[in-house]
Amino acid sequence: MSVHCREKLLLLYRRYQSYVTKNPAATAQLEGTVRTLSYLIAGRFADSHELSELVYSASNLLVLLNDGILRKGLCRSLPMSLSQQKLLMWLTVLEYVEVFTEMGAAKLYGERCRWVVIILIQLAKAVLRILLLFWYKAGIQTSPPVSPLDRETQLGCKENEDKDEVPSEEPAFVGQRCGRVMRSLSSIPSFQSRHWGAPQHDNPPRRPEEELLQPPTHLGLQETIAESLFIARPLVHLLGLGVCGSRSWKPWIISGILDITNLSLMRDTKRLNRRERAEMRRRAFLLLYYLLRSPFYDRYSQTRIMFLLRLLADYVPGVGLVARPLLDYLPVWQKVYFYNWG
Repeated sequence: MSVHCREKLLLLYRRYQSYVTKNPAATAQLEGTVRTLSYLIAGRFADSHELSELVYSASNLLVLLNDGILRKGLCRSLPMSLSQQKLLMWLTVLEYVEVFTEMGAAKLYGERCRWVVIILIQLAKAVLRILLLFWYKAGIQTSPPVSPLDRETQLGCKENEDKDEVPSEEPAFVGQRCGRVMRSLSSIPSFQSRHWGAPQHDNPPRRPEEELLQPPTHLGLQETIAESLFIARPLVHLLGLGVCGSRSWKPWIISGILDITNLSLMRDTKRLNRRERAEMRRRAFLLLYYLLRSPFYDRYSQTRIMFLLRLLADYVPGVGLVARPLLDYLPVWQKVYFYNWG
């Protein structure tokens, strides 16, 4: 019986693989619909926040699954060993489900179980990141670890490769007497990518997937220390909360010092690739989250942010559609550890 069910599931998965490969646009619409549904559910009824986060996590996992199927179909595997790919995949799954896991644990089993789940997830993420940094030399680790596939670019490149395999006419005609170069009708590109010069034969532009699949930058001692501080910061913050309590300033200050030290040691970003530079900009932007993290939020930011949102909602036309849901969601957002500190 189990073998029969397994065969049915395998057949169903193969059919799904074929559908995703042949219909990437419809797949993207399905993913967008699921994600939009998660936004519409939030705040509509009791337990809607947990259900909304479940649907949102499911949409991220769906994107991860479909990207893996499309990468296989496009022969665009990640430039790393299979074991490293598995570690990155597990780390990505943890990041996608951590918020829902925390909310579900708190809802079903209470605060103590919630903190146990938070500690276990942060420990698992730290172990995976340490393995990637020191064993696989993965360099600066981005969030999410497995970036979503740029489907428009990748599928466009695949179509161009298929066209290149088909023999075509000469891209240009050269007049015998005047020597004038004229483009042939078969070589005219799409309207958006046309230019009015002569056809270019030398120095073709770099393909987008070549930039995205660049190997990680080798980290020196200073950069390795900085990345280690980034990995250790969540565990240090949790330890500070356990020792000093959630109302103490010490965990907040120590965590901020570690984040600023990480960015200071990584200040030379010229030799980093594009994804790594984007990750460093993301980390710098996340410093603003300290305005929304307790105890700073409880003592200074809360009243000012609430006053500003109410002012915008009441006196600026149209802004209330965004500001009022934010006013309702901020208290929920503050109670979830991974929203603030994940």
